[in-house]
Amino acid sequence: MIDLEIEDPVWLAAEPDAEALVLAAAQATLAHIDFTEGAVTLLLTDDQTVRELNARFRQKDVATNVLSFPAPQNPERHLGDVALAHGVCAREAAEQGKPLAHHLQHLVAHGVLHLVGYDHETDAEAEQMEGLERVILAGLGVPDPYAAEQGDHD
Repeated sequence: MIDLEIEDPVWLAAEPDAEALVLAAAQATLAHIDFTEGAVTLLLTDDQTVRELNARFRQKDVATNVLSFPAPQNPERHLGDVALAHGVCAREAAEQGKPLAHHLQHLVAHGVLHLVGYDHETDAEAEQMEGLERVILAGLGVPDPYAAEQGDHD
């Protein structure tokens, strides 16, 4: 099950299909990793909320595009929570010359992959994770997010 909360209405003003795009990206990611039972919670919010979460849980007092909070193992198989900051995401999409819809789906896939243990701390980990993102996004009709610019996420 995928729970989505759109806390900041600017998401829908900027991208009217945000809800469908997020759900499709999360579903495609979970299907790709063969996760069929359990839950993920996604939050579309503002920069200030993500900044506060980042400061509280990662000791980084700055807004970032996406944060993932993997849940400890639990009987409900809740994987965790993903939060996305509108201002940062919209600015990055504009700077990279990408539609917000594509960047949003990329960051949702990226965040969900973090929930199941993928990371990009080393070059090998980054290569594996980016490869999965490319495949998942291609299935959604989203071009390779790494083709034009690196450093698309935290």
